[in-house]
Amino acid sequence: MRKITVATLVGLALAAAGTAQAQSATYSIDPTHTFVTFEIDHMGTSTNRGRFDKKEGSVTLDKAAKKGSVQITIDMTSINTGTSAFDKHLQSADFFNAEKFPTAKFTADKFSFNGDKVSEIAGTLTLVGKTQPVTLKASKFNCYVNPMLKREVCGGDFETIIDRSAYGIDFGLNWGFPKEVKLLVQVEAVKQ
Repeated sequence: MRKITVATLVGLALAAAGTAQAQSATYSIDPTHTFVTFEIDHMGTSTNRGRFDKKEGSVTLDKAAKKGSVQITIDMTSINTGTSAFDKHLQSADFFNAEKFPTAKFTADKFSFNGDKVSEIAGTLTLVGKTQPVTLKASKFNCYVNPMLKREVCGGDFETIIDRSAYGIDFGLNWGFPKEVKLLVQVEAVKQ
């Protein structure tokens, strides 16, 4: 029977660690396939919707270890509801106060998986200078080799509901506007 030396065990551990690290990859957010949109009920009659046109960020994903991290920065001045007067009001101090807080940020490092698919991402959302915990649930997730870029792309559709009053955005609450806002994050990120 062969003896296993300490040096052999250390070598095997280092090789295993190197293999595990090789599984981790960094992906850059593709701004042309990534959108952050919101929906809020309007007095029980219709749904107001909008999106933020400018965003950037990165994702680190280790599919083998089933872990990752994400950072997305959103330009709050890029809000687009299709109505410029409404956009200006949302940028005002009544809502996002975009002059004082020009960016919002989602940061997360807790990924949950269902098999090999990301099922949710837990982290924090900083909005109007306040940071609150947020969990984005995936309604779909996939990785594929982009035929044009010849690189792996991973992404999906994620959603959550936030309480806007937790961020100090309380305009219209006393008139009956809801505090719950649905956030939808469609993201695709390109392996670097």
